[in-house]
Amino acid sequence: MITGLDIFCGAGGSSAGAQAAGVSMRGAVDMDAIATASYRDNYPQAHVVTGRLEEIDVQALHDQVGDVDLLLASPECTNHTCAKGSAPRSEESRATAMSAVEYARTFSPRWLVMENVVHMRPWSRYSELKQELEALGYKLDEQVIDASTLGVPQSRRRLFIVGDRERAPQLVPTTAVVPVPASTILDPEGTWKTTPLYRPGRATGTLARADRAFQALGHEKPFLLVYYGTDGSGGWQPLDRPLRTITTVDRFALVTPSIDGPQMRMLQVSELRRAMGLPATYLLNHGTRRDRVRLLGNGVCPPAMEAVVRALIEPSISETDDAKATDIGGGVRDKPHLKLFA
Repeated sequence: MITGLDIFCGAGGSSAGAQAAGVSMRGAVDMDAIATASYRDNYPQAHVVTGRLEEIDVQALHDQVGDVDLLLASPECTNHTCAKGSAPRSEESRATAMSAVEYARTFSPRWLVMENVVHMRPWSRYSELKQELEALGYKLDEQVIDASTLGVPQSRRRLFIVGDRERAPQLVPTTAVVPVPASTILDPEGTWKTTPLYRPGRATGTLARADRAFQALGHEKPFLLVYYGTDGSGGWQPLDRPLRTITTVDRFALVTPSIDGPQMRMLQVSELRRAMGLPATYLLNHGTRRDRVRLLGNGVCPPAMEAVVRALIEPSISETDDAKATDIGGGVRDKPHLKLFA
C-alpha cells in the first residue's frame, strides 16, 4: 500500500485525488481549523494537525504518522497569483513553500508533488526551492495542467512540480477530452432563491457586465456573471463552456430569464464543489457558507491531482506487478486501471 502525507492540506482536494489513485492518506497539516475539521470528516484514518507548518515539530509528527511514500504540498498561493493585482506581496507568506523541504527531508518519501499557481515560477526563491529538493535526491520535473482538459467543468491552470528519488518522473500524458460545460454543475431550477437583476441598488458595474451578455446572447438564454473581481473577458460567460477559475470569494452569479424579467443568484457551495471535481459525497460541514466557498477556491481539483499522482507512481507499481507475475507464473497479468472522478 502506498501512503501519503498532505501538507497545506486545506479541505483535502489533493488527498482526494491521491486517494483515487490508490494512495492511503496517513496524515495532513494546515493552519486553518475549518479546513482541518473538514479534512478529518473525509479522512478519519489520518492523523491531522492544525498549525503553522514552520512551527510544528516535524520529527514528532513523523513519529506519530510514520514513514510515507508520497508527500503532497500546496503552499499558500495568494502572494504568487496575479489575482492579487498590484497589491504588495508578502515574502513571508511566499516562503512557507520552503517548509516542504524540511518535511521531505524528515519523512524522506520516494515521491513528492507540489501544486501552486503558475505565477509561482517568477518567485525569486523558486530555483532555490527546486535546488533544495534536488539536493535531497529528487529528480524533478514540472507541468502546467488545466483541469478542464481532464474533464473537470472548470478552467483552472495550475503548476505541478513532481519528484521521484529513483527515476525521472513521468508527466500526465496529453489527451483529447471534450470540455465539460458549466451547465452541468447547476442545481435544478427552483432549488435556490433568485432576486431581480434590475433591483434597486444593484451595482452599475454588475449591470454593465450583464448588458454585454445580453448583447451577445439575447434575453432568452441563461449565463454566468462575474459578480466580484475583475475579468478580462467581458465579465460574463456562456454556460456551454467550463466555468472560469473559482476564487476564494463568491465570484459567479447565474442570470436566468423569466416572465418577470431576468433573475440572478450566486452559485452555491454544492455547485462549486461539482466545478472542482469533488464527489457529491465529499463533506464540507464546517464554517459559514463564505468559509466553504473559500476552502473550495483555495483547493486542488482532485482529478488533476489524481492524474499527476497516477503518472508518477504507476510505472513503479507496474514493474512490481510484472515481477510478481513472472515469479508466480512466468507471464504478465492484466493490471487494473484507476478512473478519474466523474
